Amino acid sequence: MRKCILVMLLSFLVSNIFANENIYERNCVNCHKKLDIGIDKFFYKYLMVFSSEIAVKISIKDYLMHPMREKSLMVDDDILEKYEIKEPSSISEVELEEAIDIYWEKYKVFGKLK
Repeated sequence: MRKCILVMLLSFLVSNIFANENIYERNCVNCHKKLDIGIDKFFYKYLMVFSSEIAVKISIKDYLMHPMREKSLMVDDDILEKYEIKEPSSISEVELEEAIDIYWEKYKVFGKLK
């Protein structure tokens, strides 16, 4: 009886932990933790090159769905030399768009500068 209650309690706790993570945290942050460069640095590089919200989001989505060396902004930073080109995203297009929206909201600078 105790084991059953313990298993149920652990299952409940684990499911709540994963339920509190959004698609961005589960998929993007977990993978980027393994890199020597913060995920925010990728964002700022995209923002410097593409400037607008729409252009940044389209470019990130395109790269994540169809990663190619020619599309990467990290060629000059030796990131690709160390980590190579990533595999295409395994999440759905809708989930990818949601993750990119969360990413944008987390790191955007518009409206935050004074």
